[in-house]
Amino acid sequence: MRGLVLGGTASGVGKTVATLAAIRALEGAGHAVQPAKAGPDFIDPSHHERVAGRPSRTLDLWLQGEDGLRRNYARGEGDVCVIEGVMGLYDGDGSSTAAVAEALDLPVVLVVDASAGMESVAATALGFRTYADRIGRDVDVVGVIAQRAHGGRHADGIREALPDDLAYLGRIPPNDDLEVPDRHLGLHMGDESPLPDDALDAAAEELRVDRLVDIAREPAGEANGAEADPADEVARAEADRPRVAVARDDAFRFAYPATIERLRERATVETFSPVAGDPLPPCDGVYLPGGYPELHAAALAESPALGEVASAAAEGTPVLGECGGLMALAESLTTVEGETHAMAGVLPADVRMRDRYQALDHVELRATRDAPTASAGETLRGHEFHYSEADAAGDARFAFDVERGTGIDGEHDGLIEHRTLGTYAHVHPESGAFDAFLDGL
Repeated sequence: MRGLVLGGTASGVGKTVATLAAIRALEGAGHAVQPAKAGPDFIDPSHHERVAGRPSRTLDLWLQGEDGLRRNYARGEGDVCVIEGVMGLYDGDGSSTAAVAEALDLPVVLVVDASAGMESVAATALGFRTYADRIGRDVDVVGVIAQRAHGGRHADGIREALPDDLAYLGRIPPNDDLEVPDRHLGLHMGDESPLPDDALDAAAEELRVDRLVDIAREPAGEANGAEADPADEVARAEADRPRVAVARDDAFRFAYPATIERLRERATVETFSPVAGDPLPPCDGVYLPGGYPELHAAALAESPALGEVASAAAEGTPVLGECGGLMALAESLTTVEGETHAMAGVLPADVRMRDRYQALDHVELRATRDAPTASAGETLRGHEFHYSEADAAGDARFAFDVERGTGIDGEHDGLIEHRTLGTYAHVHPESGAFDAFLDGL
């Protein structure tokens, strides 16, 4: 599957809109597009999926390693992959957009805000291309999409200023309908505030889809383990598979597609909606992903599911809660407005929302005891991004020391009770955490 990377000059430059327009343009030309996102994001991929009609792949060297990143790319479907970058092209010491492009040897199309520039757009692109040589990275910046650029003289001036070896790939016209509203943790999800189809179609028409296709190329390297052995699939289908209950609703939205795929490979997955009042399905293990429990705290407090999760946890059923899942497993959750709601009460902590984010980083955790996702002494890599803080009881037990990141108290993460683990860190299945969880069922 050929691919290309849309990298930005900075955060907020309009990479998501440019990516959605590129997906729409390529699909309009008859291509099956696989969207992907560089970096540990859940929100931008929801917009990709809404437009492309298939889940967006997460590509992050810190979370997955180079082999894992290539495997995740190779598991995509389609003939062209469009990868949206994270932050500015070279930003991010754990896994920058440039590092992802280099690992896959894919070309980079630079998204530049042209709202107040013309020849300076070309100068900016040239600077981003030559900077790769200065820092010793093999990054191939091949073209430019001019974001928020007018037509006529404005677009012509940008195109004429670019050297021959930097392709002008079109523009995204200024349009208030192409702005996705945001809130804490980032943009609204794709099904909450989708871009209007007519505005997206108009933007797609301004892109040079033939040049995008010509620029895309096959990634370098082999994706070892990308294809499953059919014999293994038969064996898994015939085996006595465990049942895993996975919360999936507006409060628990942040699960990587690869995570659900991995769970389905080895277990029978039963989804349920605590917000809608669904009961906990019969299961051997429970996974509560991250999301927005603070926006649905009242409904969660009234849901029978949290009490049933607490009962299952007390009986020894393994339960894993990540970020929002940790919050739901705590004693209580207090919103920014000061309203306190009872949660499952499995983990000895009270959670309070804050106006400002409390942690944002790639993280590395070292297990200090055996836990559902790692054995003592093992390390896990993940990421954290949350506006809440958890006030743990003085006798609370932690499963991990934080070697990079913030965790729950700056030094520890992973509150553990019975066989229940709640952590602020989100991990990818390439970390081995979900295999360890399934092995314990």
